[in-house]
Amino acid sequence: MVLIGVAAVIVAVVLIIVRPGASQGDDGDPKSSAPPSTATASPDPTTIPTEPTAVDGDPCSPEKILVEAITDKSAYEAAEQPQLSVTITNTGKNICVLNAGTAQQVFTITSGDELYWTSTDCQVDPIDAEVSLTPGTPISSSVPIVWDRTRSSAETCSGPRETVPADGASYHLDVSVDGFDSVTSKQFQLY
Repeated sequence: MVLIGVAAVIVAVVLIIVRPGASQGDDGDPKSSAPPSTATASPDPTTIPTEPTAVDGDPCSPEKILVEAITDKSAYEAAEQPQLSVTITNTGKNICVLNAGTAQQVFTITSGDELYWTSTDCQVDPIDAEVSLTPGTPISSSVPIVWDRTRSSAETCSGPRETVPADGASYHLDVSVDGFDSVTSKQFQLY
């Protein structure tokens, strides 16, 4: 009797492992070739993660900030120096806060793939300035940065700098404020 019981257990184990009628890679279930699924009950609304609601005074988030690079003209004659500034707009629904001080502003001028000038190369006395941005009310630089039409680098702060090409050369201004980058660059020409 004990031997019959042991034999029945061995046969059951072999049948589980071998699964007669199942081909290789098949789970033996002719009804479905899809992997077994769990119940498809509707999710409980209390377990769905939701974004925290923004409130006045929160830090600004990238999708709600518009940074625009600004020049005072689109073309400059030989004796004129471009004046560079930035406008920041909160496109959200709540007042948000960011650091708009000169320590967090980076103005960059390029032409093609070449970097010509960066405002932070020889910056003097950068400051931090936390500002609250009211939705839909743009703020702009109070005093523009004047670019002297020269190349910059950290090594040229105390000596003469090379003048950049002119004669109708096209340049692009990009601005970053507190890590928020201008969406598009501002194009201008030097004569």
